[in-house]
Amino acid sequence: MSVLYQLAVLGEPSDEQVNELEQIVAHAVRLFGLRLGHEVGWEVRPTMFNPDQQKSSAAVFYGAANAPQANVDQLLKRGIPILPVASETERVTEEIPELLRPLNCLAYNAGGAQRVATALLECAGLLPRQRRVFVSYRRGEAREAALQLFDAFSARLFDVFLDTHGIAPAEDFQAMLWHRLCDSDVLVMLDTPGYFESRWTSAEFGRALAKGISVLRIGWPDSTPSVRTATASRAELLPEEVNGDTGRLADTAIERICLQLEAVRSQSQAVRSVNLVSNLRNAVETIGGSVAGVGLNKAVYIQLPDGKEVVVYPTVGVPTSTTLHDASINSPDRSVAVVFDHVGLHPRWLGHLDWLGDHIQTARWVKASEAGWQFADWEA
Repeated sequence: MSVLYQLAVLGEPSDEQVNELEQIVAHAVRLFGLRLGHEVGWEVRPTMFNPDQQKSSAAVFYGAANAPQANVDQLLKRGIPILPVASETERVTEEIPELLRPLNCLAYNAGGAQRVATALLECAGLLPRQRRVFVSYRRGEAREAALQLFDAFSARLFDVFLDTHGIAPAEDFQAMLWHRLCDSDVLVMLDTPGYFESRWTSAEFGRALAKGISVLRIGWPDSTPSVRTATASRAELLPEEVNGDTGRLADTAIERICLQLEAVRSQSQAVRSVNLVSNLRNAVETIGGSVAGVGLNKAVYIQLPDGKEVVVYPTVGVPTSTTLHDASINSPDRSVAVVFDHVGLHPRWLGHLDWLGDHIQTARWVKASEAGWQFADWEA
């Protein structure tokens, strides 16, 4: 299995700081069945850090006087999250290079290696607020396999949406289903022979693509791949891995699917985050502004044409009141925006977001499709 996530330690950390950080990160990723140095790449003081654009990545920069900067300037342009770390807040200007100072810096004396590790893993998508997967299947063909995968994914700390488990009674089933799809990292399609004959599974697949959600196709032995799945990642089942009487999958197949799901999720996180930042950069530059880079909590630091500075938190999936709250407290005394894609969200949820926006002034919602329009007349 190739590297799924890529992490780097830049700058001038002490050996003790590197060892302590490495131990904490290694322990954290083991909870997801991953190994540091294997599925999670780990580079310490590289001359150049050049992560794959389709894999989630992040770097931490330990500041010091004349600390080597590696290729930090290129990483900033690519939108790779970088976490500047100073020994203490009062020493930022002495220890952090000028091109990283627009980003929020962590103070090592306030939380130590544990705080740095948590922030680094969050930026790489390894400790997100969600690990959500949507299982799409035809009940008459793959119900037992879907239940098996529900249990297996849940054991790996995924929040799994399954239509028989994920919607409360009396809810608007279809509206809530689309809402949950929008909040998922990956659509796992159980591609049985009749998958695309159902209006609903066909729509689930198509709308996942429309939202930029990665698809993992689990191919049944007797199912011919549709041309529609050409861009999906694939996990093919062997005839002996599907019990013809019960419909259950072999344990070896379940294990293989779980590991591939982690790989697809990493790619999905990377691509969707890059797309959001890229679209934001285009919108800001179109109106004459600029983007300084991406930092702690994946905050994007932008400067508008009139010189105003805004900290923008692009949000993949469904934003919540907690999203707005965290954006506010993470950047106190700054002008703050939360950018999100509103397409497909439950109408009641959109109403809730509008209500929040009317009553909370410390951070503001910005629909991704309207970013340039809104930032062109931004009042701090």
